[in-house]
Amino acid sequence: QVQLVESGGGLVQAGGSLRLSCAASGRTFSTYAVGWFRQAPGKEREFVGGISYSGGSTYYADSVKGRFTISRDNAKNTVYLKMNSLKPEDTAIYYCAARPWKSIATRLDEYDYWGQGTQVTVSS
Repeated sequence: QVQLVESGGGLVQAGGSLRLSCAASGRTFSTYAVGWFRQAPGKEREFVGGISYSGGSTYYADSVKGRFTISRDNAKNTVYLKMNSLKPEDTAIYYCAARPWKSIATRLDEYDYWGQGTQVTVSS
């Protein structure tokens, strides 16, 4: 079992940056691939990016490629989503999700554990 807690959301102006954290309970978090998703009002939840359990591989949606970076510190049981050059269309609730001993996945139903989400609002 893994419990995930996101933090670091907030209000930022367009062009600004934020770093989200996904903190996990459980001693085996280093064996979980982690994905970041987001859901804007009235829209479906969508894949943002993911990182392999080792941290050796990352993958991003085209909409955030080159602006967002995912990293992890397995010693701290934490995965990070650094968001630069934020745009109003990045406004959403951001969720992290985990799946054990698997590669990065882009579909929601491929993840076993989810956090509660953190709100990111980008003003124009």
